Amino acid sequence: MLAFRYRATLLPHVPARVRSMFPQLSNYTPLSTFSEQAGAGLSSAAFDIEANIRDGDARVGLDERGTQEVMEIMRRERVNFDQARLIRQNQILARNGIDPSGMPLDSKAVTRL
Repeated sequence: MLAFRYRATLLPHVPARVRSMFPQLSNYTPLSTFSEQAGAGLSSAAFDIEANIRDGDARVGLDERGTQEVMEIMRRERVNFDQARLIRQNQILARNGIDPSGMPLDSKAVTRL
């Protein structure tokens, strides 16, 4: 899915009449640095991106796909950043057959010896 990966580059080349058919395309703005992500509210006391900025972290920023998923959960569920991260993590665990406590949901899984 190269179009998804390079959507920030491709989007300016999409004709306006096509973009008008997909309003969510005009709302897309990638958050690629820690300071942009912190400015968008993707920081908290438990997940302090500002500390990365202060410490001069050389990494680019958070995973763009994960950032978009967390922001969508925040918007849809009307929750704060930490709650949205927890919801996303529980969804990932559920997709992999793990309950929120970390125990496998597979009845054949050995959980104690």
